[in-house]
Amino acid sequence: MDHDEARARLLAERAEVADLLASTESSAREDRETEVEDAQVYDSDAAPDLVAEGMDDAIADSMRERLAALDRALKRLDDGTYGRSVRSGLPIPDERLDADPAAELTVEEARAAT
Repeated sequence: MDHDEARARLLAERAEVADLLASTESSAREDRETEVEDAQVYDSDAAPDLVAEGMDDAIADSMRERLAALDRALKRLDDGTYGRSVRSGLPIPDERLDADPAAELTVEEARAAT
């Protein structure tokens, strides 16, 4: 994949994920504030609220992990190692980079890692 195209795609996805993360974190804060207010007014079961909080936290964690992967890919672009496996140094096929511009491993290495 052309490095200029890769940088543009990585930066665009990074901006999108950062916006989604900020929105998710804001919603989670609002939900927690509402939960505290509701707890002071109502004596109700907190389990549904805790499940929702856990889901919000898991989604936010996933977005943070994606941001980190995108940042690592941008660093590899700057270092001149983009498009090569971080494990073996083998080239990552363009098809894989088209599907995931932040790919760090070849398909075979990624399969072996799971």
